[in-house]
Amino acid sequence: MKVKYGHTNIITKDWKRLADFYELVFNCTPVPPERNQKGSWLDKGTGVLNAHLKGMHLRLPGYGDNGPTLEIYQYSEIISSEKPLPNKQGFGHIAFQADNIIELLESALKNGAAKVGELSEHYVENVGLLKFTYISDPDGNIIELQNWS
Repeated sequence: MKVKYGHTNIITKDWKRLADFYELVFNCTPVPPERNQKGSWLDKGTGVLNAHLKGMHLRLPGYGDNGPTLEIYQYSEIISSEKPLPNKQGFGHIAFQADNIIELLESALKNGAAKVGELSEHYVENVGLLKFTYISDPDGNIIELQNWS
């Protein structure tokens, strides 16, 4: 059996706004077409009655035309949930590596991100120096910005 990573999904109340954030800050690129999906097949697969999704896939940077994507979708009916926390059980965050973490942090904050933590450094033996911080996107999803040297 061959297994290959495909995508990570983020559900939002405004998919275009959130997609713009990931395009501007992290150089993600749209993978057409825009999606507008509904039907019994979607209800069956998602387990959501009368599911209706709109959104788009964004190619993550650094992996070429066949790399994994970030799927930004908006259901016609959104259920509110708690604010994501770094130490909450379940998916914690996605991470982006950058050669200039300060510049990336400034760009993210300028485009609607918020700080979750502060910039920190730690030497990992036989690996190198890690510089990182946690931020949240405009919807509150946690993102790690990191640099290894």
